[in-house]
Amino acid sequence: MLNLFLKASLLVVYALGIASHIVALPGQAGPIVQTASLALLLIHALECLLAYRYINLYEGALAVSLMLSMLFGLLHWMPLARKAREAALAQAQQ
Repeated sequence: MLNLFLKASLLVVYALGIASHIVALPGQAGPIVQTASLALLLIHALECLLAYRYINLYEGALAVSLMLSMLFGLLHWMPLARKAREAALAQAQQ
């Protein structure tokens, strides 16, 4: 449930960042939201480079996995890493 809330929050930040180019947001919220959106995208781009081996484990297309990582960062690739770690542990125990 928390994961869904965090993903929705990220989408809201991105949507507000885009909307601030079209509509004036109250106060000085426009530039702040634009900066936050850009910072999140840059951080997630760096995450894509660092966590590529886990992003590549996604069952769908690599492009989709990269896009999800750009939007959600570790909320996308961390479950993939956890699943890979659990599979490696299970295989080591056999």
